[in-house]
Amino acid sequence: MPQRITFFGAARTVTGSRHLIEHNGRRILVDCGLYQGQRELRERNWAEFDFDPSRLDAVILTHAHMDHIGLIPRLVREGYKGPFYATRATCALARISLPDSARIQEEDARNANKHGWSRHQPALPLYTEKEAYAALKQLEPLRYHEFTDLPGGGTWRFLPAGHILGSAFAEVYFANGERILMSGDLGRHNRPILKDPTRVDYTEYLVVESTYGDRDHPVEDPAEVLERLLNDQWQRGGALLVPSFAIGRTQELLYHIRQLQDAGRAPRIPIYVDSPMASATTLLTFQFDEELDQDARISLVDDPSPIRPHVFEMVRDRSQSKALNSHKGPLVIIAGSGMCNGGRIVHHLLNRLDDPSTTVLITGFQAKGTPGRLLVEGKPVWRMMGRTVNVAARIEKLNSLSAHADRSEIMAWLGGFKEAPRQTFVVHGEPEAQDALCAQVRRELGWNILPPEMGDSFELGA
Repeated sequence: MPQRITFFGAARTVTGSRHLIEHNGRRILVDCGLYQGQRELRERNWAEFDFDPSRLDAVILTHAHMDHIGLIPRLVREGYKGPFYATRATCALARISLPDSARIQEEDARNANKHGWSRHQPALPLYTEKEAYAALKQLEPLRYHEFTDLPGGGTWRFLPAGHILGSAFAEVYFANGERILMSGDLGRHNRPILKDPTRVDYTEYLVVESTYGDRDHPVEDPAEVLERLLNDQWQRGGALLVPSFAIGRTQELLYHIRQLQDAGRAPRIPIYVDSPMASATTLLTFQFDEELDQDARISLVDDPSPIRPHVFEMVRDRSQSKALNSHKGPLVIIAGSGMCNGGRIVHHLLNRLDDPSTTVLITGFQAKGTPGRLLVEGKPVWRMMGRTVNVAARIEKLNSLSAHADRSEIMAWLGGFKEAPRQTFVVHGEPEAQDALCAQVRRELGWNILPPEMGDSFELGA
């Protein structure tokens, strides 16, 4: 029986990663993430799975971002009883992020029911905190490069992906000796803290992401941008609001700020990380030696907290978060979510967007239809949680902090293969990005490459 792959998520869209590999009668799911962005995408999170969770033999998780792991509590609730394989750091992050996601969903459902915001009555969370904790019991931590038996024969291992803490490629060897490499999200070279993405020489089949497949990141020094903004905010007063992904982006921001302060290039402006998940992730960052690049290891010799800026506070509870509303600044508030579609950043934006002394710094990819995308597009009015606010704040962008490889970096990584894969599949990108990347790969590398549609299925084997 030939092996097969079917794409049940991140197909012609940038979130909801979910790919099913079938091999010798066994079924292995790679990632099980949330859809994010426009309402029509988010509503897919409520749809029935396109497969029977109780018939899955294993689930491999490439990293801890919610668009890759955010639906696994539903998977367990609906019958999955097997292991969730992940790197040690991904397991640690999932123990933080999944209960946090559940708490946010439960709170959002309560607010929707209280204020009548939901189209469905009563509003319900996708899963509860109790269900999130139940799913965590099935995590199975693995180290990079450690081979594990594959259900149905064969073997597989994780390789460092350089995207966020714990991120990995899954290199799957079938019983016939052929392999498929699942990229998850591809990281970048020469970034602080984490190791670079692993160079791969060969694979018969490749699944690669394409978030930035149609463009390059700006040629900018993130430290210089942050230096300008921090000094400007120090002079102007008011708040610098930074919607930031709790895992990865927040820690890199803090690293740059601390470096600037130590060099005397930035003021010791009060900095608040208003996200329990980001705070917990920051404390975890240097606990996994296998994740760190050489510079990060060296920095630990002189300073056990190299990503802790001066005049820095982690905001834990909701009352502390609300108290920030009365702080006049200058100050910096870093809070989730990165696309402004939930979390504590929403309340800070609603409270401060109409203040011209406020600056909002967008630091990463904003999917179509997200509240963050609307800010980037310069919409004069911002609506969220049943409220409307006029946008008087200054909106700034810092795209060079993205944890995703851009077009040139993807091409450079693909160019490291010594032989073309038999077939390459492009996922996790908006259609324009996927089509542009496919065209460039065909033109420059001559590979067989395509972007699968939702539900497309392909045999893997001669």
